[in-house]
Amino acid sequence: MKLFEDQDFMFPIAFEEILQRVRNIDPVKYSSTRNYINGAVTYLSPYISRGIISTQYILNEILARGYQPYNIEKFVQELAWRDYWQQVWIAKGNAINRDLKHEQKSISNTLIPNAIVNANTGIEAIDLAINEFYETGYIHNHLRMYVASIACNIGQSHWKVPAQWMYYHLLDADWASNALSWQWVAGTNANKKYVANQDNINKYCFTQQKDTFLDVPYEAFSGMQIPEILKDMSRLELKTILPKNEVIKIDKSQPTCIYNFYNLDPLWKKDISVNRVLLLEPSHFKDYPVSQKTIDFIVAFVKANISNVQIYTGEFNDLINNYNCGEIYYKEHPLNNHYDGIEEDRDWMFTVKGYYPSFFAFWKKCKKELRY
Repeated sequence: MKLFEDQDFMFPIAFEEILQRVRNIDPVKYSSTRNYINGAVTYLSPYISRGIISTQYILNEILARGYQPYNIEKFVQELAWRDYWQQVWIAKGNAINRDLKHEQKSISNTLIPNAIVNANTGIEAIDLAINEFYETGYIHNHLRMYVASIACNIGQSHWKVPAQWMYYHLLDADWASNALSWQWVAGTNANKKYVANQDNINKYCFTQQKDTFLDVPYEAFSGMQIPEILKDMSRLELKTILPKNEVIKIDKSQPTCIYNFYNLDPLWKKDISVNRVLLLEPSHFKDYPVSQKTIDFIVAFVKANISNVQIYTGEFNDLINNYNCGEIYYKEHPLNNHYDGIEEDRDWMFTVKGYYPSFFAFWKKCKKELRY
């Protein structure tokens, strides 16, 4: 079954259409169907990851429609996972780029199977999903887990390179959510590895495939050798092509708001006069490369929704040294630690902050703030 019957599917960039998607959420149906490839998921992840809308905003909109938290707890939990991953990133910093809790076991390589890159695993649902992923910049969360399990736990690749491949192509590229989810699957951020067999994939993807390397009982995974189709490996070169740097105009009598890859909030200080600069730092995209599709998406959104925004391709210090930006405002993020100016908080769902070793330890605290 195809995830998108219309292969011209795209994520809209008009802000009002995005807000309408929030209004269209069915959190009850989401809870019961989200694991299925045609489940009632929201398709809001690119907008959350880019800071266009917040998890807090979505939760408030849902509760304002009269839903009771105990009826939609699974939906609220899934939103809370996003904030949880961000809190881990804030607390651990660059440590999330390495095995976080446990060393990954049974590693044979630090590459990625060509069968995944070329959508040629032989698992029909996986290959279809990867091809659609390249077209749309989106892949269902359950399919992400399947792909990660095949790469790490069947192909014995260390999680880092395959996670970078997926991040590169995602419109919702969020390194915390992506890297830590891959680590969860690989057992470096969890107490056991995640695996799924062909019956599981058939159930949630509506396929009837048999006789694949995943068509085995779960107890067979612990002694499984790497299938031949996963032995051919790639060493990827992921690069981001940024817009050419051009001269911008700064009114030194006004403050400057710095937007970036993780903050494209079109309502941020909307009603005051400020210089608005989308900062695209080459050093950022060297460390965390993304595809042309993703760059095109953010540039198109910014131009359509943030008035008088200017794009500056260069480092933060170059911007400051070359222009009199006056008072500088930016939103907090782990990758903004080198910024200098007035840091503002992001809009979190709950007041719970800091590192918790498990999501449910975090959730236990968050749940107290909901009125059941």
